[in-house]
Amino acid sequence: MKKTIFKGAATAIITPMKKGEVDFDALRRLVDFQIENGIDALVAAGTTGESSTLTDEEHVEVIKTVVERAAGRVPVIAGTGSNDAAYAIKLSQDACRLGADALLLVTPYYNKATQAGLVEMYKAIAHEVSRPIILYNVPSRTGVNIEPQTYLALAEEPNIVAIKEANGNIGKIVETMSLVHDKLDLYSGNDDQIVPLMSLGGQGVISVLSNLLPRETSEMCHAFLRGDIAAAREAQYKYHRLIDALFCEVNPIPVKAAMTRLGFGDGSIRLPLTPMTKANEEKLVGLMREVGIEV
Repeated sequence: MKKTIFKGAATAIITPMKKGEVDFDALRRLVDFQIENGIDALVAAGTTGESSTLTDEEHVEVIKTVVERAAGRVPVIAGTGSNDAAYAIKLSQDACRLGADALLLVTPYYNKATQAGLVEMYKAIAHEVSRPIILYNVPSRTGVNIEPQTYLALAEEPNIVAIKEANGNIGKIVETMSLVHDKLDLYSGNDDQIVPLMSLGGQGVISVLSNLLPRETSEMCHAFLRGDIAAAREAQYKYHRLIDALFCEVNPIPVKAAMTRLGFGDGSIRLPLTPMTKANEEKLVGLMREVGIEV
């Protein structure tokens, strides 16, 4: 097995904004909040961080800010995927230069790719960077799925070390792990499937929920890792309604609304995403209170 980047929960942190612009002060406070509350790693400028609407300069500055503020306290994973291999290589090299500990590379979207194309693209990136890579499979957003045999081919690359699996198809993930369980680490990409995927050998989760509950999400994972399956299962049950609420509108709309209530940004979100509807926000806030979050 290759070196594990982290065990437990990594937060795919939001990018706080004020009047539509990145609020770097709030971003630094968010990094501190996460680390002080026991998170195991951070993902900067991922999907939840609105990477698709950050300018190139903002994208790099967000990664830089998170790396500098984390200051080695936890690993920082930079979201640097693209549907353009050359652009993904450039952004990934920038992230490596800035000190990111690892890279999160989503599958190419819109133009998609054949499975052969996925292999060639990921290999091309891997050969140009020095940091370990997590492959990110989220076909509901990108329109392309990484097939089990494709994972097996990519596992031969030394610095491709893990997968963030959000295809929602447990059967496919079983098939994948039957092939690569001794070659690639598995992280859940869905908060409602943390415990199920850990039962297949997963090391934890790259999470949206942990923006709000870093300690509790981390503890769910570590309970499983230390063999307390009952405690992990109970936590999955406890937070399932809140998790559902965090995805009742497209991510990151709900989590940005929730984090605004906790003092991170003013709720600004960039088009084509729009602020959460009042009715859904009221339900979300009620569920936050139910699990003990002071709002």
